[in-house]
Amino acid sequence: MWETNNNQLYRKFKFKNFSEAFAFMVRVAIEAEKADHHPRWCNEYSTVEIWLCTHEAGNVITDKDYTLAKRIDELTG
Repeated sequence: MWETNNNQLYRKFKFKNFSEAFAFMVRVAIEAEKADHHPRWCNEYSTVEIWLCTHEAGNVITDKDYTLAKRIDELTG
C-alpha cells in the first residue's frame, strides 16, 4: 500500500532475495523510462523502497505519480 508522506508517494517492497529485488527494479526502470517519470529509490538486499513525486511540478504528487504507482503495483501482482 502506498503512503503519502512529505508530498511524495512511498512504498516498501520485500522480496525473497537480492535477485528478485533487482529483477523488480529492472521491470520498474523499464516502466519509468516509458513514462519518462523516474523514481527515487533505495535497494538493500531483498528490500526496495520507492518515493514518487513530480519534480517539474514543484516536487508534489501528481497524476504521473499515481499512474506510475499503479503500474508498479501491477508488476508485483
